[in-house]
Amino acid sequence: MFVGVHERQLDDKGRLALPSAFRTLLGDSCYLVIGEERCIDVMPRDAFEEMASELMRQARNKEISLNRQRALAHSAALVTLDKQGRVTLDEKMRIYARLSPSSKVVVSGNFDRAEVWSAELYDQIAAAGRGELAGGRE
Repeated sequence: MFVGVHERQLDDKGRLALPSAFRTLLGDSCYLVIGEERCIDVMPRDAFEEMASELMRQARNKEISLNRQRALAHSAALVTLDKQGRVTLDEKMRIYARLSPSSKVVVSGNFDRAEVWSAELYDQIAAAGRGELAGGRE
């Protein structure tokens, strides 16, 4: 399970060192794909392939649009972790997630995947989630 929050910084080439606890769950490679609310999802291969199968089923049954399926398929990239446990976030993903080289990022667990957030967006998402847990009293 991907749990916890880790502060990181992109290097000038857009590389991100994933937390060691997450690397163990990912193995040598993983998928990067645009996530909801402007994060980047980091998914183990089997979890991504399972999600893709479910998306294709939903698109065939008209439960989601083909455009949504296409957007996710077009954004996905199978990447290999380097010896330091880094992955490179390509420019399109960085733009989508509002990240720039050398920017501070948050890598957070979301049970079946990790999420990469700009520090500013993460603060907003985390506050909203805590507010819901507190019954709207955050």
